[in-house]
Amino acid sequence: MKKKIAVYSLIAFGLLLSCSKDSGTDENPTSKVNKSANLLGTGASAEDFLANTNFDNLLIEIAYVSGFQPTIQAVTTFEKFITARTFKEDITFIYKELPSPNEETLTLNEIANLEKENRTAYNDGSTLALYIYFADAPTENDDESEDTVTLGAVYQNTSMVIYEATIRDLVGNSSFVSVADVEAATLNHEFGHLLGLVNLGTPAINEHEDPDADSHCTTDGCLMRAELQFGGPLLKAMQSNASKGLATIPELDSECLLDLQSNGGR
Repeated sequence: MKKKIAVYSLIAFGLLLSCSKDSGTDENPTSKVNKSANLLGTGASAEDFLANTNFDNLLIEIAYVSGFQPTIQAVTTFEKFITARTFKEDITFIYKELPSPNEETLTLNEIANLEKENRTAYNDGSTLALYIYFADAPTENDDESEDTVTLGAVYQNTSMVIYEATIRDLVGNSSFVSVADVEAATLNHEFGHLLGLVNLGTPAINEHEDPDADSHCTTDGCLMRAELQFGGPLLKAMQSNASKGLATIPELDSECLLDLQSNGGR
């Protein structure tokens, strides 16, 4: 059962009211915001996420389709991952409920367009903004005949998508792994890419990038292993860890930690 967390093919991806005549007020407060710093390639803001040199506050906007809000447990685990690996201590989450786009599948271009329409959090002063969209439809690249489905992806320097409906289908009635576990593992893995792993904005101190899977680690058990692009192996690994009393969610190996520390992280 191969479940793909496709990220490595997205490295180079880039994208990107009227005023009332009576009051003269701007009906869209983000219309005059400089968004260019949030429209860069994946990994371009790695050092900004890790260190406090340019930004010491982190604002995370979680946009979700009605009925597909992430679990509180997953968001809490994700926040702990951020504080453990970066120097950001002032982290704020805001939630935005959105209607369904009513699509059977979603392309990354469509997801980027949805972000363009709905995102409100952008870099501002000493605040770095991250946008996460929880979708109610799978990616167009899923292949059910091969049992491969995508759980999440990064597509800009401060943007990621989590395929929430796919995660829920994957977990099903597992007695060892919860939806919150897989949500958190997916969030952490994708955020690892935004932190520049592996060789994606954060240079590798020692060679540990998988030659067969760009931006993934060669160390067995690492959060950034290429196998984590497949939900089946991810789920099996998490179930195995849980049955042994180990941490369910994979962690970064020493090489990935060394890379992050060299680029301003913990």
